[in-house]
Amino acid sequence: MIRSALAARGLPYRNRRAVALAVVAPLLLAACSTGGGGTTAAPTSAAAGPTASPSAPPYDASALRRPGGRLFGVASDGTVGDLAPVTAFAAKAERQPDIREYYQEWGDDFDPAGNTKLWHNGQVPMLSWVPEQAPLARIASGGEDAYLVRFAQQVRSYQGPLVISFAPEMNGGWTAWGPGHATPADFVSAWRHIHDVFREQATTNVIWVWTPHVGDSGTPAALRPYYPGDDYLDWVGLIGYYGPQDGSDYRTLFTPTIRTVRSFSGKPLLIAETGVAEGPRKVAQIDDLFGGAAASDGLIGLVWYDLRRQWPGSKQPTDWRVDSSAASVAEVVKQAAQQKFGFRIAP
Repeated sequence: MIRSALAARGLPYRNRRAVALAVVAPLLLAACSTGGGGTTAAPTSAAAGPTASPSAPPYDASALRRPGGRLFGVASDGTVGDLAPVTAFAAKAERQPDIREYYQEWGDDFDPAGNTKLWHNGQVPMLSWVPEQAPLARIASGGEDAYLVRFAQQVRSYQGPLVISFAPEMNGGWTAWGPGHATPADFVSAWRHIHDVFREQATTNVIWVWTPHVGDSGTPAALRPYYPGDDYLDWVGLIGYYGPQDGSDYRTLFTPTIRTVRSFSGKPLLIAETGVAEGPRKVAQIDDLFGGAAASDGLIGLVWYDLRRQWPGSKQPTDWRVDSSAASVAEVVKQAAQQKFGFRIAP
């Protein structure tokens, strides 16, 4: 599993599971892999860039809540307005990504200009919003409302759609908001409160995606108690990786969790973060990922984590990039076309 690349404020949540795995590795034969490293500078000001007048209606994102094709996205480092990762991924994958996932800490302002730039380039921004320093109970009780109201107003001023993944991997103990740090009730209350504040501010251009990590030996927590309810989200997202310590095929990595989720939610399904580690099976696993995803009922797309990272405790970097080898990138190009991933979205 890979975590967000927020390294500027101490150990990023994306790295914490790697540290835990380094400690318990002799005791575990299989556990989730972790991500880490890198630095994503979060936007610090919302003053720049185009905004709508206070009386202007927000962008209507309703048509995107059930897209008419399979989305193909990229998660990478860099600020939201930095188009270099998008351009590089498009050149490798031979198609423009439909989604660009970026990472931002709770407390930092929304960046209308950067998101507008990305949207005008043809990508739906997907914000992975990480409450590293804000306890979920405090958010739920209204203790963060001054920031939350301001943020919702900033998002409303942006004339485009925004996918928000709040507190991703809430079922993982390596996060500051997961088991051992917060309860499922804390998470649900915080999620619903955020959603309610956005609704009160008439911020209707958001697509809400609930993103647990796939269930495995490192994430034994039951998912149902974390579910905010159908009225509070638009998509169900899953995070899972084909890696040295993660799953090796779709049937064991994603299918059990999809089956569990489908017992209580029929919402569109997005694989919100995934990748295949470089290794002798990468080409076959790319086939397995795209084939399994395409065959999953209600799946609307996948987002590829296109980075190479050295995790704490590991001896060598893990290369998740689509072009970690010539054979790898050729297979991604082939499978994306064959399984019809890539749905050109017009701003």
